[in-house]
Amino acid sequence: MAEFIFVYRSPAGSAPGNPQTVNAWRAWFADMGPALHDMGRPVFSRATIGTASADSTQLGGYSVVTAQNLDEALALAKGCPAVAAGGGVEVGELADIPADVLAGQDVS
Repeated sequence: MAEFIFVYRSPAGSAPGNPQTVNAWRAWFADMGPALHDMGRPVFSRATIGTASADSTQLGGYSVVTAQNLDEALALAKGCPAVAAGGGVEVGELADIPADVLAGQDVS
């Protein structure tokens, strides 16, 4: 069985956390049942280096890095070979999910 990453692109200016939106995401995750392997985490702050348009690039993979802040992460991203090749790096700070949201979820 194959595993897939879903890279969500929210409308510009939208912010996570609206109760109606959170409930919709929870219901969708629940509807996926055992197909949902890793719920993932929302992105709060973000920036892009190079070309990252869905029209002109495709997902090539992902990495997780540590940095003090978004500016430091952007500095790391500038050296990515994809940027030099005409691609881009979309950089997003990952949010922690509160334990009460995870309650009842199989996180193994």
